[in-house]
Formats: sequence, structure tokens, C-alpha cells
Amino acid sequence: MIGLMPNPMTQTIAAKFVILRPLLDERARRLWAAVEARAIGRGGISQVAEATGLSRPTIRTGLQELAGPVLATAPQATPARVRRPGGGRKPLGARAPHLVQALETLVDPVTRGDPMSLLRWTCKSAAKLAAALQAQGHRVSERTVNRLLHDLGYSLQSNRKTLEGRHHPDRDAQFQYIDRKAKAFQRQGQPVVSVDTKKKELVGQFRNGGREWHPHGQPEVVQGHDFPDAALGKVIPYGVYDETTNTGWVSVGIDHDTAEFAVETIRRWWRHMGSQVYPRAKRLLITADGGGSNGSRCRLWKVELQRLADESGLRIAVCHFPPGTSKWNKIEHRMFCHITENWRGRPLVSREVVVNLIGHTTTKTGLAIRSELDENHYPTGREVTDQQIESLSITRDKFHGEWNYTLQPRK
Repeated sequence: MIGLMPNPMTQTIAAKFVILRPLLDERARRLWAAVEARAIGRGGISQVAEATGLSRPTIRTGLQELAGPVLATAPQATPARVRRPGGGRKPLGARAPHLVQALETLVDPVTRGDPMSLLRWTCKSAAKLAAALQAQGHRVSERTVNRLLHDLGYSLQSNRKTLEGRHHPDRDAQFQYIDRKAKAFQRQGQPVVSVDTKKKELVGQFRNGGREWHPHGQPEVVQGHDFPDAALGKVIPYGVYDETTNTGWVSVGIDHDTAEFAVETIRRWWRHMGSQVYPRAKRLLITADGGGSNGSRCRLWKVELQRLADESGLRIAVCHFPPGTSKWNKIEHRMFCHITENWRGRPLVSREVVVNLIGHTTTKTGLAIRSELDENHYPTGREVTDQQIESLSITRDKFHGEWNYTLQPRK
């Protein structure tokens, strides 16, 4: 059986439409189709619809616009508007208000604690939200859920570390106390340093966060698992940051993060940097976190600082930050963050690489860092006797003496 041959007129209109379609907007396509249909006469609407794929109601609307005064006077004649006011498909939120309400119920933070919530124990992705809405009888896709969430003011956001637990009642007062004391030391030409331990780093061909420029398709190849290398292990960078000169010292330890290691780093800073910058210094102010190897309750920290005071002849004043406020330590956001940025995307393949990357960290504000590998061993579990504590030449400040104290050199 021989099939029906296509209408030559339909072929001609289809060929025209293929050429003009990329150049026409919705309104122009409608009017052009109406002109073609009116030129054909009877049956023109069907032929144009068959050739272009436009619907018959669309072509009829175009004929009405051509027949009346609407074409010349309607607002859609201006280039800024294609459809007449109120034309086009209504937003889904207006057509299905119950759908929007159901979506808000699912993503509302208040519903997270509801044991009966459909998404109580799952990740609230757009796909799962769409599935939950479909289970309630709503006809909605994942893309529509994404669009509705943006319309409702939602966006993808990560967690933010802002909660710090209960604040100590004298937290702000301690910050002010540290600030006043630091400024007093600086006015008198005495050194003020901030100390802390940076995060331990795996040494070897391991993934390091961040990205760096490489030839396209040739990323740095690293291990698939982050199991510590038996020979290289981890390194422990402990830093001393001089707030006045914007310089720092980092000892890269290979053993344990103990108070002995922390004070040894301060000793090396004073020997190689501090004593040259402050040759007439009589006092030293150290600001440190309230916990860890340099914590306010660490007995070994005070014993080792006393040894340093005896050796250097410096009166060492210490001010600890209140509990839970370590992120305000200046060394964190003036030195450590720049070190992390400098080695982003680079595997720390050896201890020498770690030392060199730290030592070559600079900023536009003039930050300069010296770094050195500390291969000494610092055993854990060292006991400090009561006699050693009693022998300390320590003077506690009137304001929170457990946080603020001074160690005098013993003769």
C-alpha cells in the first residue's frame, strides 16, 4: 500500500519555519503562523499546525490578534513584553498552594525533631523531597522542587561553627584583660607572642585539601586510603607568632605534642628570632589556649616555662584564653591559615617538604615564617611532683590567677 504523499504547501511552511524559528520569540511565531494560515484560507490552521508543531489554539490566538486592534495597542507590542499581562502558565505555587505548604512542612527546621516526619532520618535532598511529596499524592519532579525551594528562600548551606557551649561569665573580661596587657607590653618594647599547635599532618603521598594548577587531565596522584606511613608517620607543627613584627616560628615535631615540645619551640624562637629583635627585653608575654599541651591546668607546661625563664632571664607572663575560644587566638587567623593556603592541593610527601612549605609562606602584609624540624623525642605521661610545683617562682594575677600568671627567673 502506497502511503499518502505530504502536502507541498505543508513542506514549504515547514521549511520556512525551520529557518525563522531561531529568530522569532513566542509572540512573533504566533503571528507568523497566523499570517500563513490566513493566506492559505480554508484548512490553513491545520496545515500550519502540522508543519510547525504549534497548537491550533495558539494559531487561532494569532488570527484574533491580526483581526483586531489588539496588535497595535496591546502592551505586548512593546519589545519588553511578549505575552499580554496575565498570559502564560501560572507558577506552580499559585496553581498548587497545597504543594508549597507540604514542601515547607518537610523542610521546616522545626520538623527535624518530629519522630513521625518522613525525612526525619534521611538527607533532605531534592530527589527525596520530591519522592516524599509524590507519596502524598502531589505530581512534582525533582527539578520543580529545586525551583520551589529557591522561590521560598532556601539554598544549599553547610554547617557553621558558631556554637561554643556555655560562655564563662568572665569571657569578655578576659579578652579585654589580654588586650590591655598585650598593648602595655608592646608600648614598652617587650615581646608578645601567640602560641598553639597546628593540626597534625600525614606525611606521604596523601590527599591534601584544596586545588592547584596542573595541566588539564593530569592531577596529582595520591594514595586511595589515608593510612599513616609506617616510616614517615605524622608531623606536629607548633607555632610561635610575634604579633608586633608579624613574624613567626614553627617547629615541626615528629614525636608527641607535649608541654615539653611546646616550650622547646618557644625556646628556639627566642634563641633564633626573639633575642635578635628584642635584645633589651626583660619580659615576655605569651597568649595561649586554655587546653592542650599549653593548657592552663597543665603542670608540665608551668615547670618547663620555669626552666625557660631560668635560662633566658625573662619574666614570662602567660594569659590563657577562656575555655572554648581557641579560634580567637591570633596565631590561628594570622599564620596557620596562610600555611594551610600555601600547601593546598599538595601532598606533603616528606618532612623536608613540610618544613620548606611552612618556611616559604608569605602574605601581602609582610608575614615571614621560619621553620625547623624538631627530631627530639618527647615522651608522654611525665609526672610532675608537688615539690616541683612548690618550687615554681610563680605570681598569679589578681584577675583569674588560674588564667593569668607570671614566672620569675630563679636565682
